[in-house]
Amino acid sequence: MGYIYCLIGKSGTGKDTALENVLSDSALEVKKIIPYTTRPKRENETEGVNYHYVTLDEMNSMEKQGVIIEKRFYDTVHGRWFYFTADLDIDRNKDYIIITTQKALKYFFRKFGEENIFVIYLKLDDKTRLERCINRESMQAAPNYKEVCRRFIMDESDFDEHELSTYSKCRIIDTSCPIEQYSSEIRNIIFSGNNRN
Repeated sequence: MGYIYCLIGKSGTGKDTALENVLSDSALEVKKIIPYTTRPKRENETEGVNYHYVTLDEMNSMEKQGVIIEKRFYDTVHGRWFYFTADLDIDRNKDYIIITTQKALKYFFRKFGEENIFVIYLKLDDKTRLERCINRESMQAAPNYKEVCRRFIMDESDFDEHELSTYSKCRIIDTSCPIEQYSSEIRNIIFSGNNRN
């Protein structure tokens, strides 16, 4: 079984940027697990790259097939949006990386074994995170700052840093430094994993 590297962190910690940077390094031999969502696609997103965008009916059908590993929802100002991970194209002999949540980790542990999951927690001070989130939202055609605030507040209950110390494989990375620096830390983790045998 290969490793699944789970990037977790509060909104605005740089998960998407770090993921793009890591995936651009072809020497890593790590593939992205693309999650699913029922929320609408944002202007700068691409189907099959950022998410697989599905309807509620499609999600329910996948759940009946038993291919959903974990599922969560958020009550947003636009209604309830579901996010989930499906076990459709995961080759157990390859390494993967995914942006997910701390609450979803227990399902990954159960499905793949905790020894095969490496948690990478990206951490950043609240002021910088909020500024990043506001700046990112301001680039949308119709910015929704209420949703930014909702996500920011929900992060406080969605993440438990104390629990991180209980994971068998976990690294905390401060993302207040330049992207090249913290992406290099992530790449080093993956390179070490590639050479574990």
